[in-house]
Amino acid sequence: MELWDLYDANRALTGETLQRGQLIPAGRYHLVVHVAVFDHAGRMLIQQRQPFKEGWPNLWDITVGGSALAGESSPQAAEREMLEEIGLKIDLSDAQPVLTIFYDVCFDDVYVITREVDPASLTLQYEEVQAVRWATEEEVLRMLEAGTFIPYHRGYLELLFRLRTARGVLQP
Repeated sequence: MELWDLYDANRALTGETLQRGQLIPAGRYHLVVHVAVFDHAGRMLIQQRQPFKEGWPNLWDITVGGSALAGESSPQAAEREMLEEIGLKIDLSDAQPVLTIFYDVCFDDVYVITREVDPASLTLQYEEVQAVRWATEEEVLRMLEAGTFIPYHRGYLELLFRLRTARGVLQP
């Protein structure tokens, strides 16, 4: 049973928890994290979801993502998701998300990191991930247009590629 902490609109913990799958009450939110891993050549490590995975089966996605469990901080959740989904151990204890996206029922903290990783060395979580590979921005955008990538806004994916070398939205 997966439990999530609930937050108010100001991102303060409410002391309430909710079991995954239950309806999130109005005015309450849970925490979601995503991590986009890039190599020094500017390629993103992407994952292909399993064909039996609920929600966007067989589609490609950014490196990892998922919900924080009760008691986890945002960096802890991102580290756990990375280890669970693709077997990559990272340390985000001093990291902050490069952006947070607010949805109707969640806050989504997005981390962008640079690592040189051999996809063949990763241990993929069978329940979620069928494949991983490096992809350029052009490849990811072509996949998006072809309907083989999760249907994010194009600008979001482009922003992730910009944020791999810069923080904030001002040009250097």
